[in-house]
Amino acid sequence: MASSSSFDIVSKFDRQELRNALDQARRDIGNRYDLKDTNTVIDEGDDEFTITTASEYSLNAAKDIIESKVIGRKISLKILDYQGEEDASGGRKRQVVKLREGLGDEIAKKISKEIRDNFKKAKPQIQGDTVRVQAKSRDELQEVIQLIKSQDWPVALQFVNYR
Repeated sequence: MASSSSFDIVSKFDRQELRNALDQARRDIGNRYDLKDTNTVIDEGDDEFTITTASEYSLNAAKDIIESKVIGRKISLKILDYQGEEDASGGRKRQVVKLREGLGDEIAKKISKEIRDNFKKAKPQIQGDTVRVQAKSRDELQEVIQLIKSQDWPVALQFVNYR
């Protein structure tokens, strides 16, 4: 057996599940009576999608539908980074939604500091957009996971590669 155990803290999401949620949202928007004539369009990009619709009301309704479908697919709403609403041609409204993925340096440092302050035997290491946590005791690693889960971070966190 290895002398120490480890796991990684990452911030990722399943792109196929997000695509499925957006497809479901498109169908729902097309079927809703109050949104049928708004000609609402959701365009997907690599790391963002754009909602274009007739009015602010239909934009808010489209966002609500998208959020409910994302939650239904078990994806955290923290990946959605709404940019400012802007006017599009023809009196329409547009909003770009960027997708957050990966731990930024600042968040990774805060997570690492939190672990160091509370657990003397756990050793966090920042490796790119991942924080690897090592300890001799698996119980201590479980306690680290519980501590990190109990706090509210600005990104969705997952715990992977538990060994």
